[in-house]
Amino acid sequence: MKDGRSARVTRQVLIAIVLAIATGLFLRNGMGLEQAQAARVAGYLHLPADVFLHLIKMIVAPLVFSTLVYGISHAGDSTGLGRIGLRAMIWFLTASLISLSIGMVMVNLFEPGTGLGLQAGGAASGIDPQALDLRSFVLHVFPVSMTQAMAENEILQIVVFSLFIGFGLCAIGEKGRPIVVLTEAMVALMLKVTGYVMTLAPIAVYSALSSALIEHGVGILVTFAQLLVEYYLALALLWALILAAGFKILGRSLGALLTAVREPLAIAFTTASSEAALPKLMERLESFGVPRRVYSFVLPLGYSFNLDGSMMSATFTTLFICQAYGIEVPLATQITMLLTLMVTSKGIAGVPRASLVVVAATLSQFGLPVEGVAFVLAIDQFMDMGRTATNVLGNAVATASIGRIEQASGTLQTTDPASDEVIATLGEAASLAEA
Repeated sequence: MKDGRSARVTRQVLIAIVLAIATGLFLRNGMGLEQAQAARVAGYLHLPADVFLHLIKMIVAPLVFSTLVYGISHAGDSTGLGRIGLRAMIWFLTASLISLSIGMVMVNLFEPGTGLGLQAGGAASGIDPQALDLRSFVLHVFPVSMTQAMAENEILQIVVFSLFIGFGLCAIGEKGRPIVVLTEAMVALMLKVTGYVMTLAPIAVYSALSSALIEHGVGILVTFAQLLVEYYLALALLWALILAAGFKILGRSLGALLTAVREPLAIAFTTASSEAALPKLMERLESFGVPRRVYSFVLPLGYSFNLDGSMMSATFTTLFICQAYGIEVPLATQITMLLTLMVTSKGIAGVPRASLVVVAATLSQFGLPVEGVAFVLAIDQFMDMGRTATNVLGNAVATASIGRIEQASGTLQTTDPASDEVIATLGEAASLAEA
């Protein structure tokens, strides 16, 4: 059912793109509108995309809070799999930093958004580097009021509060169980609400693309094509590094792994859904020889913390939007933004178009024009296909590599009922989006 829904949304988005191109070109060239008239028509036509953007902002704070608290409270309540979890987290964090760095370097090298000259509609029009000095930044990270942080979508402050709550729930054990259950329900609720919001994506795509064509002409399609080509070149470099890391541990058996996971990769690319590929990915990893005890723990953990493609996509999109609005972002600020992206992206792998939610949150955090998200929405479907396949590849290589290391160390024979319970819990967490 998940595959069918993803395929249906993909078809709707493609139809919306075709209709938007036809509408935009007709209104711009066929109607003979003057510049002022074209801008006014584009503004009204962009209204559904603006509504969609408001809804995205609405779900950011509760979604980040609930997913982070839930993930921490469940991942930290057992020591039985501590060794495997530590190795996995070291791999995941290293891969995230590499993905972010490649994205930052490549988007600065290609500069796909330079020259577009978009104008911010709101107050956010740039970055004040003085406002992001170390002292101000550190103070800003820690919330004075959680309700204020939630109301203003201060993502870093929400993350800090969520970390305290998550680790606090781990520390108090059974006393915190009712809150953990409530948080689990909140995660399921927010995923469902996010799903409702994302059903509007085809309408928002039509609105954003047709409006852009009316305002900027057919040249905007060239910009989008250039962005996609450069984005996939960056993904290709990331794939090369992931495979190189896998070859270092797996050796020549890496080829057998790629053959084994070929079908899950195809499912992920065509449906743009990591969850759709998960059952087949588990099956193929087991046939490759990865112990069940490893893949049943590492894969669900990786679906929350090892989002190589999403990291790349969020970096590319965020800095592309800055370039499109002519905003110069200092290197130190870019690094801070990327670290923010890395933290806020954890735990929302089950969210449709999660990268756009993360990008919107980060842009808002740094006073950048959030309406840029609506601008890239038209091509996000094509970016989503690449980043989803990359997420699946990264998790397949990571899981197989950790399984090989565990087998080589000869420590897979021990069992721990508490650890098995954690495995089951994490497996359920990975399937929440399908509830």
